[in-house]
Amino acid sequence: MVSPGKPMRLEPRTESGRSIWIVAPLAAIGASFLVAAILALIGGASPFSVFAAVINGAAGTQFAFLETLTRATPLIFTGLAAAVAFRAKLWNIGAEAQLYAGAIMTVVLGTGALPLPGPVVIPMIMAAGVMAGALLLLGPTWLKTRFGVDEVVTTLLLNFVMVLFVSMLLDGVLKDPMGLGWPQSKRVVADATLPKLVQGKRLHLGFVIAIGAALVVWFINARTTFGYEMRAVGFNPRAARFAGIPVNRVMAKTALLSGGLAALAGVSEVAGLKGNLTLDLSPGFGYTGIVVAMLAVLHPIGVIAAAIFVAAMFVGADAMSRTVGVPTYIANVMVATALLTMVTAMLFTRFRLRLS
Repeated sequence: MVSPGKPMRLEPRTESGRSIWIVAPLAAIGASFLVAAILALIGGASPFSVFAAVINGAAGTQFAFLETLTRATPLIFTGLAAAVAFRAKLWNIGAEAQLYAGAIMTVVLGTGALPLPGPVVIPMIMAAGVMAGALLLLGPTWLKTRFGVDEVVTTLLLNFVMVLFVSMLLDGVLKDPMGLGWPQSKRVVADATLPKLVQGKRLHLGFVIAIGAALVVWFINARTTFGYEMRAVGFNPRAARFAGIPVNRVMAKTALLSGGLAALAGVSEVAGLKGNLTLDLSPGFGYTGIVVAMLAVLHPIGVIAAAIFVAAMFVGADAMSRTVGVPTYIANVMVATALLTMVTAMLFTRFRLRLS
C-alpha cells in the first residue's frame, strides 16, 4: 500500500526493451476500444455489435476495404510528415497548411497550364507541390533556429492563414467560371489525374506513392547519415552540436522533408480523388496525421498500419451509425483516446514511477 506521506516521482529508465515499443501502441488501441465499449453501453447498444459493424463497414466488402485504403492515403503522408519532424524535435503542427500548399500547386499546374502528357506532367506537379510544402515549413523552422520562435505557434497559425489564402484564391484567380458560383477551382485535366488502381473504385495511385514514401523515409532513418543526425538532434541538440553535427542545417533539411511529405497529401487528394480544390478538401488530415505518427511511435512503417487503423475507424463508423444507431462521433472518441493513451504509454517507456 502506498503511504500518503510518500509522494511519487518519475525516474528516467536506464534502458527500455524493444517489447515495450510494441506493447505501447497495442495498449493504446485496447484502451480506445474499452472506452468505445463503455460509450456504446451508455448509448444502449451492444459493444460487440458496434465493433462488428465498424469492422464490417471498414473491411467487410471489397468496396469498404478500398474506401478505407483511400481514406488512409492522405493520413500516411501527413503521418510521415509528423513522424519525420517529431523525431528531430521539430514540432510541425502545420501539415494542414502544407497539404493545401500542395493542392494549390496541383490546380495551378494541372488544369491545363502544362500541355504535357501524363507521365511528364504528374511528376512535375508532384515536385512543385513538394517544393511548396517544404518552403512553407522552412520559414517557421528558420524562425526557430535563428530567433528561438516557438514553431508550434507559427506552424499552427499558418494553418488558418493558408485556409484564408485558399478562400481568397477560390473567390478570385482560381475560381471555376463554370462552378455556378461555388467556391471551387477548375478540375484538373485527365493527363494530370492519378490513375485508379481498381476500375470503378476510388482507390488511386496515390496510395502506392504513399507506401513508397514510407519506405523511403524508413531507409533515410535507418541507413543514412541524415537519419542518424535527425535522431541525434532530437535526442540532445546540445550534444549533437558539440559532436560536430550542424544542427541548424539538419533542422532545415528535416523541415524540407516533412513539409514536402505533407504537401503530397494535398497533391494526391486533388489529382487522385477530388479533381479540384475546395475549402473542405481536408477534414483535418493534417491534425489526424499527428495521431497517426504517435500511434506508430514515429516509425515510418508503423505509420502505414496506424493510418489504415484510423481510416478504418472513420469509414467503419459511418456504417456502424446506420446499422446500430450509435453516433459516428464514437470514432472521434476512439482516435482521441488512442492518442492520449499512446502519449501516456510513451511517457512510461522513458520513465518509471518511484516512491520518493
